[in-house]
Amino acid sequence: MSDTPNARRRFLQGGLALIPLVTLASHGVPTAFGDTPRQPATPQLQPDDYRPRFFTDVEWAFVQAACERLIPTDELGPGAIACGIPGFIDRQMDTPYGHGALFYSQGPFITDQLPELGYQGRLAPRDILRLGIAGCDQWCRQTHGQPFAGLASLMQAQVLHLLEEGKVPLEALPSSQFFNQLLRNTREGYFADPVYGGNRDMAGWKMIGFPGARADFMDWIDHPGERYPLGPVSISGQRG
Repeated sequence: MSDTPNARRRFLQGGLALIPLVTLASHGVPTAFGDTPRQPATPQLQPDDYRPRFFTDVEWAFVQAACERLIPTDELGPGAIACGIPGFIDRQMDTPYGHGALFYSQGPFITDQLPELGYQGRLAPRDILRLGIAGCDQWCRQTHGQPFAGLASLMQAQVLHLLEEGKVPLEALPSSQFFNQLLRNTREGYFADPVYGGNRDMAGWKMIGFPGARADFMDWIDHPGERYPLGPVSISGQRG
């Protein structure tokens, strides 16, 4: 969670493999599961324009604060709030993915599963976030006298470290499970196409040099190792 450029790059690098896994079928793009395309969500909302549909006001304050600590603004680019990541996650929780409809949800359920086996629990992503936020805020009030969103930035970063290490006692689930879910969705919001509300102005793509949804790369097949010189293009045709 360091704000140095190299640390930020290492932190975000783990999210690159998650780009194809972002499931937002209810917002307009067909997926491998055969969903019918529908009208995409309106992109390019300003940070203060979006009003959450899933998160409560208290949860929304937590998500905004936590996401901004996970991806802060620095010399490499804008942070999570400026990129619209909290709004992306709020939308994501109202999709089949958020409801757990894409998961096998029959028992037996295993809490401490091997990583290579994938998720083996009973909770859908929206439930993991909702229960985790409530538990973390309760712990912060008991330990620091304020909910997470009311803590100073440095203390918020320390709490996130404790969550990641499984050292915050949450009643409903392991704190590391909550942290990993929030981290995954934050990374997805940073690298997903802007039509889903995150990655505003394609900031995530610009940082890593990803060309986006360009239809033709034939001119660059014979240029291995060279940086692609053209800016990214989103599904909607927006150019960065």
